[in-house]
Amino acid sequence: MKKLVLPLSLMVPMLVFSQTKKRDTTRTTDIEEVVFQKKVVGSTTDLSTVKISAKDAQNVASISGGIEGIIKTLPSVNSNTELSSQYMVRGGNYDENLIYINDIEIYRPFLIRNSQQEGLSIINPDMVSTVNFSAGGFEPRYGDKMSSALNIYYREPEKFEVSGEASLIGGRLTTGLASKNKKLTALFSGRYRNTNLVLNTLNEDTDFNPVYYDFQTYLNYHVSEKFTMSFIGYYSKNDYEMVPKERSVDFGSVQRPINLTVFYNGKEDDKYKNMMGTFSMNYKPSDKWRFTLDSFAYQNREREYYSIASSYILQTFDPITGDPITSYDVGGQIEHARNDLLVKTYGTQFRTRFSPNVNTAIEVGFKFEKENLSDLTNEWKLVDSSGYSTPRPLDDPRFPDASDLDLYYSISGKNHIEPTRLSAYAQYSQKFFWGSSKVFVNAGARVSHWSFNDETIFSPRAQFAIKPDWNTDMLFRLSGGVYYQAPFYKEIKDLDGNFNPNIKSQRSIQAILANDFEFEFDDRPFKLTTELYYKKMDNLIPYYMDNVRIRYSGKNNASGYAYGIDTRLFGEFVPGVDSWLSASYARVYENIDGRGDIPRPTDQRFRFAMFYQDYMPKFPSMRVNLTLTYAMGLPNGAPVFTDPYQYQKTLPSYKRVDIGLSKVFIDRKDNKKTYGFWGNFDELILGVQVFNAFNINNTVSNQWITDANTNLMYPVPVRLTGRFFNVKLEFKIK
Repeated sequence: MKKLVLPLSLMVPMLVFSQTKKRDTTRTTDIEEVVFQKKVVGSTTDLSTVKISAKDAQNVASISGGIEGIIKTLPSVNSNTELSSQYMVRGGNYDENLIYINDIEIYRPFLIRNSQQEGLSIINPDMVSTVNFSAGGFEPRYGDKMSSALNIYYREPEKFEVSGEASLIGGRLTTGLASKNKKLTALFSGRYRNTNLVLNTLNEDTDFNPVYYDFQTYLNYHVSEKFTMSFIGYYSKNDYEMVPKERSVDFGSVQRPINLTVFYNGKEDDKYKNMMGTFSMNYKPSDKWRFTLDSFAYQNREREYYSIASSYILQTFDPITGDPITSYDVGGQIEHARNDLLVKTYGTQFRTRFSPNVNTAIEVGFKFEKENLSDLTNEWKLVDSSGYSTPRPLDDPRFPDASDLDLYYSISGKNHIEPTRLSAYAQYSQKFFWGSSKVFVNAGARVSHWSFNDETIFSPRAQFAIKPDWNTDMLFRLSGGVYYQAPFYKEIKDLDGNFNPNIKSQRSIQAILANDFEFEFDDRPFKLTTELYYKKMDNLIPYYMDNVRIRYSGKNNASGYAYGIDTRLFGEFVPGVDSWLSASYARVYENIDGRGDIPRPTDQRFRFAMFYQDYMPKFPSMRVNLTLTYAMGLPNGAPVFTDPYQYQKTLPSYKRVDIGLSKVFIDRKDNKKTYGFWGNFDELILGVQVFNAFNINNTVSNQWITDANTNLMYPVPVRLTGRFFNVKLEFKIK
């Protein structure tokens, strides 16, 4: 039987305190009796980093995308919707995560409110070589966010290559080029996506036309062995059109079944266009010194237009006969928005690294950013229940109410700012022996200043690891520091639609204690990672979660804390193939205006996830991968703009299983020769993906309907997608 071998990943990052495994092909060098791994592109000294295999990210069955799809299987990461590539980490929200491509920070769209609107993630899995993810306690060189840091490094092709994918929901085409002397390399990739077929599994009569496409390029020119120039270009355009017609939802309980039928008129037409360009120069005069100068420009143009009128009938039924008893309520609502946003950011950053020896590194960096934000907001909602505008004073619903017509909410603003942001960091890394134990230390700080609110923040951070000289292969890690959430467009905008120049950065003081235990079972490598963490937070800005959009109050009037435990068992459950199990328990609380502790909208509680890969021993070309997620419901089911102390509605648990099946027809790694036309292919794979295999009706949020007779508000679940079968064909030509 020929064993199918996939890359082993997620080992201790660059540290080298791990023992060399039998199947580890990494070249090692002995220096002062400490074993260090050979450095590769994207290597890091960050102790909190988890390395993720780019190949696994490409294989995972996920609607939202490869990289984010596999990150969501890690224990500290949570997401309650499969349609979005966004994620929450250790009680933080979607806006608290750093994302880098080749050490340059990137931005996600800002106005997206509904997970259905989100298209392609900026990260193209086909261009990725290395994925580093930290769930907290990361190095000073990463920016000012409170939750996580994801750093992606793109790859350089070694020769001409063409690869692509075609499926029922889109496709991609990637071309790589390299000159004979390898001085010039180029990577071009285009993607197209249309999730109309997936959205048709929703239990509603709606016409969807979501069209997303992007184009990326990564160019490298090695002027000499010491000097390299590179360029990354990115353009994407997402068009989302929705024409709702009718929707019927059954909810309530067995003893009190309720049905909501809604009829719509109008449509939604959203457009998101992003562009980014980065130019980098890398100079390495010797093994001790490295200098990098990056210049970047980013533009995000977003338009959110919709005018949708709806009328509804709310009915209850006899639990035995199923016949309707009475009409609970009739009513309607009008939702309207004309929101335009233009974000321009450009700047430069300089980084240098000095390594007097292989065990020591000193890094320093400076960054300048100029930001230009133009925001036009006009958004309102009118709710009518049995002829009454809601909200309204309720004395006696039997008699007419002469009060003024009130909108449920109205947000209007015209804002334009051009602030400047400056930041700098310095950090020191050292590996050494402490007796017979191996020790790693990383410490430093970063400082930032933003001209909009004239605030300067200082963030000291440190990491410590020790590998005792035990027969058991264990590594103990301690990391933490002060982490700020530097405000940007979303945080400075209050609920009236205006920018608040007095807003301050949110702050989190973190401490993480972790243990890595590596062992072998049945001659296969495994690694058990356990992490305990605690966060003390102040200057918090309370927010509401509107599907996947975060709406901040615009005031630093809350404090809070978070704690939890994360565990992950990683290894070869099947020989030669990596899989893992993840489990976590996490709580996060906030105290608004001193009124007492309540769960934040991202209070995760218990979560379990699994990423499993397998193949048929006698037919290794037949492969399968499975992702399983169970997460307790988030407490963000309350109506938007209501008092969170009066409305604490927890959503149902999120349960989902996605399965990917594939048949490998051609794989040159098997050393099998192919002839004729098929001899041009390096790889040819036909796959079938089963999204939401058990057809579970998950809930992403609630729509609240008011009964004018009792003034009660009923939470009507907004469902996510059902079961969907996707067929895809992947190929690679070299």
